Amino acid sequence: MSQHEQADSFSTPDAGGATTERFPVPSELVRAATALVRRHPRLCALRRIGVSRAGRPLHLLSVGHADAAVLVVAGAHANEPAGGPAVRRLAERVAADPALRARTSWHFLLCADPDGARLHRMRAPGSLLEYHRRFYRPRGAEQPEWSPSYVPPHRLPPETLALTGALDELRPYLQVSLHGTDLGGSWVQVTRDIPGLAEPFAKSAAELRIPVEASPSDAVGWPVSGPGVHVMPEPGTGTPFPSVPEDVRHSTWHHIHRYGGRTAVVEVPLWASDRVTDLTPHPDPAAALRASAHRLRTHTRAVTRVLTTALPHLPGPPGPLTRSARWILDLSPALADDWERLPSENATAAYISGMEAFGRRLPLRAAGMLLRELTRHHPPSATTLEPLVTHWSHDFTTRFTPRWVPLEAQTEHQTRTTLAAALHTPHP
Repeated sequence: MSQHEQADSFSTPDAGGATTERFPVPSELVRAATALVRRHPRLCALRRIGVSRAGRPLHLLSVGHADAAVLVVAGAHANEPAGGPAVRRLAERVAADPALRARTSWHFLLCADPDGARLHRMRAPGSLLEYHRRFYRPRGAEQPEWSPSYVPPHRLPPETLALTGALDELRPYLQVSLHGTDLGGSWVQVTRDIPGLAEPFAKSAAELRIPVEASPSDAVGWPVSGPGVHVMPEPGTGTPFPSVPEDVRHSTWHHIHRYGGRTAVVEVPLWASDRVTDLTPHPDPAAALRASAHRLRTHTRAVTRVLTTALPHLPGPPGPLTRSARWILDLSPALADDWERLPSENATAAYISGMEAFGRRLPLRAAGMLLRELTRHHPPSATTLEPLVTHWSHDFTTRFTPRWVPLEAQTEHQTRTTLAAALHTPHP
């Protein structure tokens, strides 16, 4: 196998000689980018634009020299690894096609959170249980894109400063942030509408057998410009979740607006579920939302009890797993209150399913991260928590009947959607 083919491989042989799908780790993305630069030294450049809190380098790969720029960000959330292979494929595709870079230079942040990528240990295809037993996602104040919504400018993490620094330098007309969800369907969030994006997005999803999520919980109440494309609300618009401190206007997604650009956030699922596509009216949406809120409170209390018992036995200060678990547990009760106040008239089955999935995943994530910490530092508490992680993962699976989306499909869908967003976004 040539170096080029190896850089774009999505499988590795296991001990028995069969092949297993695998997400590349950040160091592999850097090696693939280095190989691309060696093949196209006049076209491509790779440079370090910062370091993480733990001292890991943040790399930016550039392809082309046009003044109009697109910035593609991968790895902003540690538990959403599909962006890594997508930026690798995009860079290869742009380097091979002069038409894609005739008027646009492309810039790829290979991994926005390499510290987080080290802690989330994703296997493919695995199961929801295995996913949660290996789960990590930092609390909001430690996330590169969301930290400006949580902390003042002088406390921003270096990953955020590197990202905003790249935006200030490049002034792109479009930023594409590659994200994902554990279970559900695909959708796009845009800070400003991109007319014409919905059609190629939906076509790609259909060809790759990825459902389009009709009512994602991330975009409740937002304007829709086409199937699966949701426009973030204007400044000053109320939020359906007042308890959540995240304000998209303070995120790095809106940072680009000072240069007249816009951001598209492309979401793709690890596991697909057709429940999130059902547009038939739900028979009793108010009762369903109350049930989801009750489940969220009950599961949160169960995990909190374990954490309270274990805290005296954990080393201090709290590590990233414990910090993130506590953040979810502290946020969830008020979020459950928000859900009981949501309007439910004429709600679809897809909307209720999206909210239910949201409510199931939050305490599961907290429990999974805490289980990893307790297994190391207080096994008796881990013994109490492990059956909850197992049972809740099983219930989640039974309820939503997920099917694994092949890595090839995840990567190709993000690649196609990014190219379509760049094509349809007005630029100089």
